[in-house]
Amino acid sequence: MPTNTGTATTVDTLAELADHQGHSLGESSWFTVDQDRIATFADATDDHQWIHTDPERARAESPFGGAIAHGFLTLSLVIPMWEELLSVNSVTTKVNYGLNKVRFTAPVPAGSRVRLAATLAQYEELPGGGAQVTVDTTVEVEGAERPACVAQVLFRMFE
Repeated sequence: MPTNTGTATTVDTLAELADHQGHSLGESSWFTVDQDRIATFADATDDHQWIHTDPERARAESPFGGAIAHGFLTLSLVIPMWEELLSVNSVTTKVNYGLNKVRFTAPVPAGSRVRLAATLAQYEELPGGGAQVTVDTTVEVEGAERPACVAQVLFRMFE
């Protein structure tokens, strides 16, 4: 059975990971989403909508009371936070395979902190020593009632 080290799950092999299907993989540490990161994401994606990039206008005119992170920025943060949650010692290659479902259920205000909670929903062996894992993820905003993002993410791992 996998061991939980702090809030992360560590296993030696993919075969051991299969035993954790249906169980929590833990929670990441908190990650601050500041206005500089939001502006950088806006530049990278060419999405400069004022609710993200103009804090003064967003404070005065938006229903959110200030600037908020892009939904896709929030989704992209799943990857660095995910890296804290699962370690499979035998894996040499990991790839993002896709998403089954994504919902942005609440805003991420600039300056807030988020973390990832994840559950291994499904484990499937792949030919050639690999596995596909389906992970139910929730991006929580510190102090908020609702999560910012709920997504079912697919990863492929190879030994």
